[in-house]
Amino acid sequence: MGNKYKSSATIISLEEAVGKVLAHDITEIRPGQFKGPAFKKGYIIREDDLEHLRRLGKEHLYVLHMGPDELHEDEAAIRLATALAGPGVVFNEQASEGKINLKAAYRGLLKVQVDALTEFNMVPNISCSSRHNNIVVEEGEIIAGTRAIPLIIDRRDVEEAERVAEKTGGIFSVKEFLRPETGLVITGNEVYSGRIDDKFAPILRKKLKFFGCSVKETLFLPDDQDQITKGIKGLLDGGIGLILVAGGMSVDPDDVSRLGIAGAGAEDLVYGSPVLPGAMFLYGHFGNVPIMGLPACVLFYRATVFDLMLPRVLAGERITRKDLAETAHGGLCLNCDTCHYPVCPFGK
Repeated sequence: MGNKYKSSATIISLEEAVGKVLAHDITEIRPGQFKGPAFKKGYIIREDDLEHLRRLGKEHLYVLHMGPDELHEDEAAIRLATALAGPGVVFNEQASEGKINLKAAYRGLLKVQVDALTEFNMVPNISCSSRHNNIVVEEGEIIAGTRAIPLIIDRRDVEEAERVAEKTGGIFSVKEFLRPETGLVITGNEVYSGRIDDKFAPILRKKLKFFGCSVKETLFLPDDQDQITKGIKGLLDGGIGLILVAGGMSVDPDDVSRLGIAGAGAEDLVYGSPVLPGAMFLYGHFGNVPIMGLPACVLFYRATVFDLMLPRVLAGERITRKDLAETAHGGLCLNCDTCHYPVCPFGK
């Protein structure tokens, strides 16, 4: 399988060239104005190009003949992009030299079917590269690029690549972010008693604001399991859509935040992550309301496990033990003197 370069170049008259594929660049020189290709290799000659070609001194052209089982690179690129694009992904159907960029239709979380992308690129004469899975993308940002490698490609290669992409419903998609009203639960006797000022709430408000989420209520509670449970239940009764618990999550015997969360009836609790910083992260949910227990590292590092999980939670995903386990690869922060997150390997 794959393109065997069966197409041959022949010289024909201009009139015969309409609809044919140009086998070489045609240079145009306008002294003092322009020098470069007026028509590029691979261009399909149209009727209204003929007069321009005559002005360039062309009466004959070298053209490629495509067989019935072959596709031009631009047509192939359009077909590939169509198969790759899932919900929230758009592209311009004007291919350039056999390449098309896929873009985010709106702000959201980029999802990449990584295994399918690898299988797609195993098809001969096909190429697609992308940005990382589970990153935040803005409307109009390029998320991937695809192309047919040869100028003329075997139709069967394109069809095989289409099958790989279409069986996933599109290898690329973008999930829009939800904007739930959020409740903060800040635990700790030292903060509750007023002996020290809380540092968590300002940081969490800033991170939530980036996603358009407002904080509806902030509770300051002592290290008391029953009060933490009662506080969480009160937030749920008040219609809160997301709960963040900070100030606890350590292994200290007096840290009862996890017990308070469990006592409130949280389901599918997952505690502990391989991300550093962020080992003592907790996730669970109350029906459609997610709850996250945040480790103290959120105070000291610009990027932690919370920054990796918050976009996924706001995209409507439920975090599982496997999701957290997969963050082990790339989940080590290098604690650089100047943090450049998210333009760095952390979380990738």
